[in-house]
Amino acid sequence: MIRLEVAVARAAERLAQAGIEDPRREARLLAAHLLGHVGRDAWIDAHAFDALVERRAAREPFAFITGVQGFWTLDLSVSAETLIPRADSETLIEAAVACVAYRSQVRRILDLGTGTGCLLLAALAEFPRAWGLGIDIAAAAAALAQRNARACGLADRASFVAGVWAEAVGSAFDLILCNPPYIPAADIGALMPEVSMHEPRRALDGGADGLHAYRAILPSLPRLLRPGGRAVLELGKGQHADVAALAAGAGLVEVACRADLGGIARALVFAPPSVG
Repeated sequence: MIRLEVAVARAAERLAQAGIEDPRREARLLAAHLLGHVGRDAWIDAHAFDALVERRAAREPFAFITGVQGFWTLDLSVSAETLIPRADSETLIEAAVACVAYRSQVRRILDLGTGTGCLLLAALAEFPRAWGLGIDIAAAAAALAQRNARACGLADRASFVAGVWAEAVGSAFDLILCNPPYIPAADIGALMPEVSMHEPRRALDGGADGLHAYRAILPSLPRLLRPGGRAVLELGKGQHADVAALAAGAGLVEVACRADLGGIARALVFAPPSVG
């Protein structure tokens, strides 16, 4: 055992050497995770704490170490099978809420590439009369999303299955959400080590130009949207014009674009062809 403040100071030095921003804050958060609290007079298991610090020094994401990430109003389990939910993606939920006149009108929601289920579960929390389907190519991700639904008390309103985008989906939805892989393949190596080394490449790699997934998804959306329905897709930086052009080619009508807190066009909202 070692006194907490001594352990935190030592850990902060180690994390600083590894290039972690705000290393003392991260050291204290790791200690809080291990102890369940941080107090001035606390003692901590040195071996257990050092093991966590070394994982973080290897640039393993903090969320993978703790196994939990907050998103919207929910706390969600995460794993190396899924992207870590990010605040930027909350822009899609803001856009979805803003694009419907009455929340009670949304009865069926589809989430393509669901990952942890963060988008679908956050949407279900906002649209209380809705049921949702989440699809992910990885069966382990779909299973994790189902566990998150149970933990959030939403299991009776959500189903998660393994599949390739909307290939096996035949019915129509009031709201479709999607955060596809959109990083150009050549750019992935330049991302932060937490992302490039630890998060699943299949959830990042958008092909040579970052648009591969959009080309696969957008042509399916007109048949999957009910009249008056909306599809909300996440965008990478600078992709608005390209994705909008692909959507127009599929017959979709752009009705809104919402920026994230950094001012980047992040959520693009489409209507089916019959809606202007």
